[in-house]
Amino acid sequence: MRFWTECWQFYRQFREQYHTTGAIMPSGRALARAMTRPMRKLAGPRRILEVGPGTGAVTEEIVRQLRRGDQLDLVEINGDFVAFLEQRFSEEPTFRRRRSQTRILHSPLQDVPGEHEYDIVISGLPLNNFSLELVDELYRSYERLLKPEGTLTYFEYAWIRDLKMPFVGAEERERLTKLTHYLTAKIRRYQIDDEMVLLNVPPAVARHLRFGG
Repeated sequence: MRFWTECWQFYRQFREQYHTTGAIMPSGRALARAMTRPMRKLAGPRRILEVGPGTGAVTEEIVRQLRRGDQLDLVEINGDFVAFLEQRFSEEPTFRRRRSQTRILHSPLQDVPGEHEYDIVISGLPLNNFSLELVDELYRSYERLLKPEGTLTYFEYAWIRDLKMPFVGAEERERLTKLTHYLTAKIRRYQIDDEMVLLNVPPAVARHLRFGG
């Protein structure tokens, strides 16, 4: 029953706020496992930031892997998702066990304070929905908040920009082209690994990047 509640909440926000939600369903378990792989490679204590957790599909996998001494911050711009996450941390045993190690920030990523604060940043933001200017702001925030040896993980749906191109107008095609060039350059410079997750709807690629270290 909780799964369908989560799907309905996600679908409702998708309809009302597609620009910032970007997906019709929450991420599947296979994608969540791929997104959290850097956690399994890093000894603690670890500081983790999840960006755009939505209904908590990836968060659930993160809290399963939290250890004593870890700290998890969640930053979410959508107030309905914030309320949904608060409810999960109050009511669900898997979440409630780690409530004291978790902080939920109702904020855009750009307003999260600090420099080099986090060992791991896991982002669910739909970069392909955004303007190039906003994506650049987000990347600057990722880099500012990560420790030099820290890892950024985000995902994008497989082949999504190429699939969109034939069906959009000139202005949207130009946006997607610029975004493709920008993201390709970042991936070539900083990506340390990627994982194709076919067992997701739709299939997705989890990308792991490191800015320094």
